[in-house]
Amino acid sequence: MFPNEKFVDTNGIRMAFYEQGQGPAVILLHGFPELAFSWRYQLPALADAGFRAIAPDQRGYGLTTVPPAVADYRVSELIADVHGLMDALELESATFVGHDWGALVLWHMAMLAPQRMERLVALNIPHFPRSPVDPIAYAREHLGEDFYIVNFQDSDEADRLFGENPRRFIDRIMRKNLITREQFDQRPPERQVVSLLRIATREPGGDPILGAKELDYFAAAFERTGFTGGINWYRNWTHNWQQLDGIDQQIDIPTLFIGATDDIVVRPEHIERMRPLVSNLEVHMLEGCSHWSQQERAEDVNRIMLDWLRRE
Repeated sequence: MFPNEKFVDTNGIRMAFYEQGQGPAVILLHGFPELAFSWRYQLPALADAGFRAIAPDQRGYGLTTVPPAVADYRVSELIADVHGLMDALELESATFVGHDWGALVLWHMAMLAPQRMERLVALNIPHFPRSPVDPIAYAREHLGEDFYIVNFQDSDEADRLFGENPRRFIDRIMRKNLITREQFDQRPPERQVVSLLRIATREPGGDPILGAKELDYFAAAFERTGFTGGINWYRNWTHNWQQLDGIDQQIDIPTLFIGATDDIVVRPEHIERMRPLVSNLEVHMLEGCSHWSQQERAEDVNRIMLDWLRRE
């Protein structure tokens, strides 16, 4: 059973979090459109292995405050939220696990404020070296207006469409066996653009990752909050890129990366570009797994993660 929520007031918001176990702290950060509930398989596994597992609903999600302004979701605020949670729980340092945007926050933290990070586990999203040009401008030119990150910048179309029927959107997006990397790469370039709006409106394909009660949990949460908070994280992409100007991209924190071969957003070359930038890195790839790895392949993720944590 998922644990009862707890709350702390930090960095101007009220943050909900969930914890299990006692021992060295492991803080788990979810992505979009997820919740602390996305770690429902990892919290008990970490607790049983002797760790104190802590998973917050990040700002804009779940039972945590949903601030109104786009600037409220800059990565500096997201990092400050994590530090505030640690301060409230009297944690000097912790091991961190992040998936999707949670991993992006941790990569930024490892560059901007690594002092409180003991170890880092990143799921699906590797460490991208800072591009010489604004990544949104690049994506707009090379991927077009239909690419979901570009689309998010320009209108509230996604906010409204996803919010009309949160259950439908979550059910459409959190699926496995949709397409393999090989099949995706064989598509013509115009069909290699990931559009969440198109996914949200088409008939579902593949196989659902969530059971009925799990889908109910996600749907109820996003019916309360809507999706604008989570989408606002994307609307700060250019600002976050600017903040890294002149910042050393090298990361020396012991790091585990767990990737998925059928995550179509992340290409194999992205993972290879990460290797020179992370001095103490171990990489595992989940064959035949899509983007939602900690939910889709929970036993494999737990096994790999716990083995590495024991060795490190």
